[in-house]
Amino acid sequence: MVDTDAPTPTEALREAARDGVDFDGLRAARTPDGFRFAVPGTSANDLSAAAFDELARNHRAYVENWLFWHAEAPQAEAEWAFLRWLERADDRSVQERYDRLADGCSREWGQIAVTVRRDDGRRRYALCHVDEADADPDSLSTYTDPHEARRLRKVDDDGDYRPLSTAPTLPHGWAFDDLDPDAVVRAVEGFYPATIANWHREREGNLDVTHWHDAVSRQTGIYGVVRTWDRGEGHDHVNWVAEACCADSQCCKRREWQYDAETPLDVDGGDGTFPCREPCSLVIATARKWTRLESEQPRTYEFDLTPSEKAQIEEIVDAVADGRVDEIREGDTSDGANRHRARFLRAKLFDEQGNLCGVPTGGPDA
Repeated sequence: MVDTDAPTPTEALREAARDGVDFDGLRAARTPDGFRFAVPGTSANDLSAAAFDELARNHRAYVENWLFWHAEAPQAEAEWAFLRWLERADDRSVQERYDRLADGCSREWGQIAVTVRRDDGRRRYALCHVDEADADPDSLSTYTDPHEARRLRKVDDDGDYRPLSTAPTLPHGWAFDDLDPDAVVRAVEGFYPATIANWHREREGNLDVTHWHDAVSRQTGIYGVVRTWDRGEGHDHVNWVAEACCADSQCCKRREWQYDAETPLDVDGGDGTFPCREPCSLVIATARKWTRLESEQPRTYEFDLTPSEKAQIEEIVDAVADGRVDEIREGDTSDGANRHRARFLRAKLFDEQGNLCGVPTGGPDA
């Protein structure tokens, strides 16, 4: 329902001019001699209320833009900054933005495409998977309740649980349409919790990073074993953890934590839009398993492999590690990780007990 008693944008600006307005190129003030009004290319002083209103109506985009950011957009700093980032408010003039908003401006946030449009003077927001930005809207399930994002993020396309909300396995087939400014922030945070706040803290220079050393030092109970990895020159174990878990192929965040504040890791932190401020629970849990495995004493095994068989084993490991097993076509036998080639290798080299080349593994689980 439209509030018929609400002031018009022009009336709201005239009232705000008493305290002065200076925002996105719009300046307005009331002085003892009348009103002042200025936008790029136009400036006038000592205006009557009627003349002020006429200038405001002639430059409606600037007035509506000011009113949106001060009366309709969320006023929390991080959310406000995020919505301005969406339409590149710091890089484009009001008129340029409004021209673009007519068709929609889109930006990527992890695997989400966020689009903002102006419709009947109001900003409206839409979300979809980045892979489906050009999809037929009728092919997607449409939602308007931003809380649905939390449910959608729980499983991947195969219906498997996603333990890491920022993993690049966000499911497809959904869209959010016609969201207001508050709702779009809630939906984005539903998919990627705390990312807007941490992104803003980083922009302001206030991101509180917890590095590996501090994170593992406070582990207790079953996770206390991870502290045994907090040693060794070069911190190889920590580099291996970061390389395995914190690449763009595994997480949409950009890793900002290092071994400690003075000791950077050797591996790249990724290119994500929003930062990772500490080793997550999945990294710690996975590191616990690796810690136990790495405590085993090495043994020497002898295998007879052809060069092609050795190369194929390496290709299989790479395919699994990169998550591309499902992408290998059944008929592509040139790929060492092809299912039929892997089955042939198993049939040839494994004995009935599952030992490679008939060589027992030994060790604590033998």
